[in-house]
Amino acid sequence: MSSKPKQSRAEQQAARQRSQRIGAIVISAMTLISFLCICGVVLSLFLRDSRPISQTPSAQENGRTASLTLASTPDKAELMRTLVDRFNAQQLRTTDRQPMQVQLVELTPDVMIEEALAGPTFQAMSPDSSIWLDQLDRRWSEAQQVEEGAIAPSLVGESVRFAISPVVIAAWEDVARSLGWPDQPTGWQEIQQRAAADPNFRWSHPGANVASGLLATLAEFYAGAGKTRGLTEQDATAQSTLDYVSAVERTVKFYGEGEAAIMQRIRQEGRAFLDAFVVQEHLVVNHNRQNSGDRLVALYPSEGTLWADHPLALLEAGNVTDNQRQTWRALRDFMQSAEAQRIVLESGFRPADLSVSLADSPIAAANGVDASQPQTTLQVPGPAVVDVVQNVWQFTKRKANIFLVVDTSGSMEGEKLAATQAALREFMAQIKGNEERVGLVEFGSTVNNIAPLDALANNRSQIERDIDRLQAYGNTALLDGVRTAYNRLQKLGDAERINAIVVMTDGRENNSLTTLSELQREIQRGNSQGTPVVIFAIAFGEDADYDVLRAIAESSGGQVRQGDLNTIRNLYRLLSSYF
Repeated sequence: MSSKPKQSRAEQQAARQRSQRIGAIVISAMTLISFLCICGVVLSLFLRDSRPISQTPSAQENGRTASLTLASTPDKAELMRTLVDRFNAQQLRTTDRQPMQVQLVELTPDVMIEEALAGPTFQAMSPDSSIWLDQLDRRWSEAQQVEEGAIAPSLVGESVRFAISPVVIAAWEDVARSLGWPDQPTGWQEIQQRAAADPNFRWSHPGANVASGLLATLAEFYAGAGKTRGLTEQDATAQSTLDYVSAVERTVKFYGEGEAAIMQRIRQEGRAFLDAFVVQEHLVVNHNRQNSGDRLVALYPSEGTLWADHPLALLEAGNVTDNQRQTWRALRDFMQSAEAQRIVLESGFRPADLSVSLADSPIAAANGVDASQPQTTLQVPGPAVVDVVQNVWQFTKRKANIFLVVDTSGSMEGEKLAATQAALREFMAQIKGNEERVGLVEFGSTVNNIAPLDALANNRSQIERDIDRLQAYGNTALLDGVRTAYNRLQKLGDAERINAIVVMTDGRENNSLTTLSELQREIQRGNSQGTPVVIFAIAFGEDADYDVLRAIAESSGGQVRQGDLNTIRNLYRLLSSYF
């Protein structure tokens, strides 16, 4: 067996030195590799965190998105923009580093409910009242197919309140004084008596598709029943209650499309528009803060007041990611924070946090409101009672005489006429009561056809057949068509009902015997001395003469809207809110 030759002392020392050098090189290499790895991780994290939000599509693709779409009502648009901007400015991130962002979309409560039921494009909602959340959940539950005895899943998840505002009757200060303010209690009875005694007194409340309109209607039913709590279905349908509500509703000038629209017209027309109207308290506050003219005063109905409570709710529609839930929880906490509650108060709302003092706030007499009011708060009745009130209101609200004035000139041929017919059918189908009176005027080169005004109980099927038979030909006698319907309503002279004309056209006036100035003078004279008639003009296509349509509509206090296949349902909501 061979053995290695014995190394000398010098050779052994040299070998040890070579070994030490190699070890040092290995350690240095390992250290360098570790350092580079650490740098790579840090650089990766830095790049990920510094990448703009718009450059992270993978989060959406793999279901990790933290971006939350929030549907909110128009009455608090400015407040919500401020709150959401403050929340987004925090640049919060989820536990897996996805950016938390909230996007706003404005919808009225009824549209919000319909879209939520159809498969919402939003994950959270903030209507103007929790009543809408109850209605949404019940309609959702009814639509689910569950076994008998099983509990249907809830669509509305967690909800919180962040702002509240009592529903009041806003009146110009001198009008409020003539009603007894501030020395005497003022409520629905005083409004009804004043309107019945003075035909020039104009007051309004929105339809029951927004909180102020629905809550005002509930307050009227409470007053009719003589109660402040526990309104029942029997109370709401008692004849004495219905008589009381009908007496109040018969004095309403018209039902507007919502508070935002009413306040816009108040800014434009001032006291020439209305003497009194129902809104949330915060809108009175902000009108007086932003306008130096005549002051509005909030009247808190002596029979009792209901509150718009502005909930913030998460929807459990199955399309909500874990990260969106994290964004929702962060938004929820922010909305209830001291910072957000100060913003709420500064915006004219009352904070949901009742510990926040109203002293030295916008809720003050200088802004036409009273922090000590309302003295009597009504109890929101159960969902079943709310349904009854909404349904019964359709029969107690003020009725209407409506003339449909339809352009069948040659330019309407094809898609425009089809869209008009679809709009008219939709409009007719959604007028629930057969007591409404409807007539039809068709015009081309001349006024071609007139279906007399009559109760829908008598002529609904005839009007529907006339709509189906519309054909396009000839020129456009727009002014003559409107004048024909207007003269018929003036001749009828029915001041007990809302009188309205809905004119649908796509073209430019070119064949009337009546001139625009003559028609305007006739409308203004008739509305001031005879029977007020409001005119709505729906323009189909880019060729419609908006200047002429606007002149006709505005001379009556009406509006012009663009019409197309995508806005048919919205047109009905606009128009029906007045009927």
